[in-house]
Amino acid sequence: MGALLAIVVVLAASAEVAHGICNLSRDGIRACQPAAATHNPTNEPSAECCSALAGANLPCLCRYKSSAGVWVRFYRIDINRAMGLPAKCGLEMPANC
Repeated sequence: MGALLAIVVVLAASAEVAHGICNLSRDGIRACQPAAATHNPTNEPSAECCSALAGANLPCLCRYKSSAGVWVRFYRIDINRAMGLPAKCGLEMPANC
């Protein structure tokens, strides 16, 4: 039963990421991917990435820190680098993130 629940949670998270999350569209996620890539990331996020993050619900995004596997699988994003992008864009992450 526990394994079935885990599969359902992963599938639900996968479907949500495929359509965008927390007011961050799939295109916004893709714009940020080069700066948060698991391999050879760029040093700074693009203007498009910063614009997408400015419209995102950052407290909501904090809840996805523990879902690193989904980010890596779908977008090849290192979650630790991704969580550092708002600061590079001049945005403030919630203190409890």
